Amino acid sequence: MQHKINGIVLNTINYNDKYILVQVYTEQFGRVTYMVSKAKSKSSKFHRSFFSPLTVLNMEVEHQTSRSIQRIKECRIEFTQNSIAYDMTKTSIVFFLSEFLSKILKEADENPPLYKYLRYSLEMLESSNKSVANFHLVFMLKLTRFLGFYPNLESYATNSYFDLMNGEFCIRQPLHNHYIKRDESFVLSHLARISFENMHHFQFSRNDRTNIINRMLEYYRIHLHDFPALKSLDILHELF
Repeated sequence: MQHKINGIVLNTINYNDKYILVQVYTEQFGRVTYMVSKAKSKSSKFHRSFFSPLTVLNMEVEHQTSRSIQRIKECRIEFTQNSIAYDMTKTSIVFFLSEFLSKILKEADENPPLYKYLRYSLEMLESSNKSVANFHLVFMLKLTRFLGFYPNLESYATNSYFDLMNGEFCIRQPLHNHYIKRDESFVLSHLARISFENMHHFQFSRNDRTNIINRMLEYYRIHLHDFPALKSLDILHELF
């Protein structure tokens, strides 16, 4: 059956000499794998730029629930990401988030609110003309709302620890090893007020930003099954 759907490219995988597999997070079907021809002629329906990481697509597809790999009949880019393509910082953030999302978005079920959040985030990154050094921090924090383990960052009190297992600050040191020390918890508490709109106002040292993202990834690993290390993380550490 043919459908007109929207999707965000997560990654591509070489299948053989003629085809690639494109993994797309769609508004209507969740994560879907599509087989696409590698043809590079000018007459080809699909330009390779269509399948760059986190490109937003409008597609006409064949979708059969009995198949693990689907086919794209037609597609076009929903909105052009010019500043992302030509800004090295934004490009690096997109590559990191592409790998990150590829590891955590595994469900083949529709989740329109999550899809809308992903698209809105990309629109904010594209349109931003101020510092985006904190973009990935905001993105990862807000994403937890849609995954069911948003932390309580509003209850910070001086000298609190942050319990990563329970997602909240606490006065006493937890009896397990998954917690953030008091000095790092103070830095983490600032994230309660951060958003895409005001993220450029928040100044973190390189060390603080590195600690925050490492702790966020630890938080994800605690709450998600089978979440491996990310190869692109080192690039972000170098940039910020």
